[in-house]
Amino acid sequence: MSDNRQTKQDVAVDELYAEAAHWELNTGQETIHAKRISGKWRSYKWFSNAFWLLFFLGPLLRWGDRQAVLFDIPSRQFHILGITILPQDFWMLSLLLLFFAILLAVVTALVGRVWCGFFCFQTVWTDIYTWIEEKLEGSPPKRRKLEKAPLNFTKFRIKAVKHFLWLVIGFLTGMAFVSWFVDAYALWMGLFNFTLGSTAIITIGLFTAGTYGLAGFLREQTCFWLCPYARIQGVMVDNTTAVPTYDFYRGEPRGRVKKGQKEEDRKTGDCVDCNQCLAVCPTGVDIRHGQQEGCITCALCIDACDAVMVKLNRPTGLIRYESLDVLNAKESRPLLKRTRVWIYTFVLTLALAGIAYGLSTLDAIEIKVIHARQPLFVLQSDGSIQNKYTVKVLNKMTADMDVQLSVSGPQGVRMVGADEPVTSRHGKVTPRTLFVRVPREYVLEESRPIVFRAEGRDAQGQLFISERESVFFGPRR
Repeated sequence: MSDNRQTKQDVAVDELYAEAAHWELNTGQETIHAKRISGKWRSYKWFSNAFWLLFFLGPLLRWGDRQAVLFDIPSRQFHILGITILPQDFWMLSLLLLFFAILLAVVTALVGRVWCGFFCFQTVWTDIYTWIEEKLEGSPPKRRKLEKAPLNFTKFRIKAVKHFLWLVIGFLTGMAFVSWFVDAYALWMGLFNFTLGSTAIITIGLFTAGTYGLAGFLREQTCFWLCPYARIQGVMVDNTTAVPTYDFYRGEPRGRVKKGQKEEDRKTGDCVDCNQCLAVCPTGVDIRHGQQEGCITCALCIDACDAVMVKLNRPTGLIRYESLDVLNAKESRPLLKRTRVWIYTFVLTLALAGIAYGLSTLDAIEIKVIHARQPLFVLQSDGSIQNKYTVKVLNKMTADMDVQLSVSGPQGVRMVGADEPVTSRHGKVTPRTLFVRVPREYVLEESRPIVFRAEGRDAQGQLFISERESVFFGPRR
């Protein structure tokens, strides 16, 4: 039995290699008009597309008197809800980028290019553009017919409305992007008052033109020739990766349904060669020829095939998410028992833990102490030893704060110049020059540590504290 199956596998693999020689990649010589059908995976795709509503609506959310999420580059401040991240805390950005890079590798290695098929902005915007195209121009055959028809008033009207809607979406995309860096309400007010700056206008124009051209015209060609992630993800897929796969053991040999033929008399596989899987593919890939460069694993071919199988009263899953090793009976372990799944999970957990630690220990105020080098110390007339310091107070809050400075160290230590609190400006560094004096009889070492302490309260009365260690210098004993 196993020998027969192995022979069948060898024959099937040989057939796949033969078919691979006939793979075709649309290089833009014709526009792909994919058919739209309903199904489980199409619903998943719409749900994942809805993720991008956050891109448009996120800047409209408010947090107190400012935008909830605002990347204020001129002021070098990133506001995320109640947290303000300054350049000093950008190390957390590195961990965040590491997390998403590993996450992309994990997801791709396990289930293929689902980012491309379900979440990529190019795929989502193209899907929206083609949905508008179908609503205005009709089904794929009607769209092809309209393309070849001579220009008349009806064709001009349909095309004009379509391109106008495309441009509106491109313009809204540009406005949404800029809104993450400029207050959204101020941006729209500036648009209506004709007071937008040149940088905002140029950025919005570039996004409008880019969205219109990439999603409206280039479409799948962007994935083939312009997107580096498509190439990177392509090499991450191996025989253990679950991707939309055609079960050639069950489907071959193909054969159309003959009228009046009984199911038990059928000598062909389950594939009826209806080409519906090809008709719904947004990149024009025939999944029956195996995994190809153009496949973005959107799984729409699964919906198309399952719909046909249901009509023919045959089991669904002729095309399904499956790895090549499982299909060839070389792998039977479930996903959670694979070693690399746990390794990836461990690394992702470490990255998340680092980000969580950084956010939890993010101080609202932070001080930096700089000791004057010339001179290291000064002998006062009363016999005390004095050191000079510059204390820089960084206020990470969104409002000004009065900060009281103090020092602790040797016996008798006192600070001169800190009687009045430092009015620390929000999002900025406020310096204050201070002097620390210690009676000479208590200066027992040439240098010893001292600790500067800053205390401040916000408008709600919450106390924030920051400490920084420095060194106090004295004469040699």
